[in-house]
Amino acid sequence: MSYSTHIWEHDGESYRGTPLRNFDLEGHEDFGRPFWEIIGMTEERAKEIDAEIKLEQLRFERNQKLTETDWWAVGDRTMTQEQTDYRQALRDITDTYSSLEDVVWPDKPEV
Repeated sequence: MSYSTHIWEHDGESYRGTPLRNFDLEGHEDFGRPFWEIIGMTEERAKEIDAEIKLEQLRFERNQKLTETDWWAVGDRTMTQEQTDYRQALRDITDTYSSLEDVVWPDKPEV
């Protein structure tokens, strides 16, 4: 599971979560409208913020996978080439992918 701590601002107000979501307070006059529209943001800017959030989530998951394999690199161990390649592929993942929706994770080698 990924967690976004991305906080963004618009017109001096701070927000969390994607501005592309629809307002979901049932019964409210703005129910179902895009949040970016309600706060007076352009759709283009909302998409930029959404892309930043998705990249942050991808990095979070990538960092979790790196943390799980940190023990491979402790001083009294020698990583196999497959382990080294796997960790490098994780570090490079954001060169190719920009969200959890499209990422293809490298295969984790056996220990």
